[in-house]
Amino acid sequence: MRLRHTLAAAAGALALLVSVPGSASAAEGEFGYLFTGMDGRPTKGMLIDPPSGVCVTLPEVAGEYVPPAHSPRNGTASVATVFTGADCDGYHYRLRPGGSAGERLKMRSVVFF
Repeated sequence: MRLRHTLAAAAGALALLVSVPGSASAAEGEFGYLFTGMDGRPTKGMLIDPPSGVCVTLPEVAGEYVPPAHSPRNGTASVATVFTGADCDGYHYRLRPGGSAGERLKMRSVVFF
């Protein structure tokens, strides 16, 4: 009898663990920005459902020899922290969900929380 109760309790605990959703691994939505394209014209870049808690260096502006990106638009449901340098280095600025900034805000990387 005791073994049956123990097994039933263990099975119930396992069922609860499996049914509880895990933490979100992505900032759902789109994060847009502008960068200078190869032709010298403003070009739109976009991160779709970017990972949460992971620094993302914007590929178009990763090198110091190209102008940084600007004019971010945070269309995700997470707070975005943008950085002036690659690898989330340098000065930073936070954008709330749905927030945006003008072309004076220069950036090369972003992390979402």
